[in-house]
Amino acid sequence: MADPKHGNAPIIVEETVGKKAYCMCGLSGKLPYCDGAHNRENTGIVPHVCEVTEAGKKAVCQCHKSGNIPWCDGTHSRG
Repeated sequence: MADPKHGNAPIIVEETVGKKAYCMCGLSGKLPYCDGAHNRENTGIVPHVCEVTEAGKKAVCQCHKSGNIPWCDGTHSRG
């Protein structure tokens, strides 16, 4: 079983409208998107699935502590 990896800054993406699965284990090879690594590594963590309703630049949380998952709210910078 692999331990989750948490980043210290968001990943900025030019997002499109549609259903997205964002990685919450930090082990995906396609961050910030889920590639199934949570299953392969038996982390017990599941991706955050949501509907993106507006296209545009988004900051996707990688510390996984945001109060607005999957979007960064600056929690990583507060220690």
